[in-house]
Amino acid sequence: MLRFVLNLCHRPTLRLGLQRDPRGRFRDPQFVSFMAQSNRRQLDTDLHDAVLRGRKIMRNLFRLAITGGCAWVVLESAKALSVF
Repeated sequence: MLRFVLNLCHRPTLRLGLQRDPRGRFRDPQFVSFMAQSNRRQLDTDLHDAVLRGRKIMRNLFRLAITGGCAWVVLESAKALSVF
């Protein structure tokens, strides 16, 4: 579990979605043009972007839950210490 949390904190910002991709909407424009020229069906890049947005939202909700849990523990500890 600790390794999972450390991996979340130490990934590159581009991979985490914290930094904008300088190449624009498409992750690899040369690959997309190759696929279009070879008569393959078009790639659904909107689905990929939606998945990335969903992951970012889930990551933020996880951080909010962790922060809320820590705040609750601190608050309950302060209440318990005030009794003594």
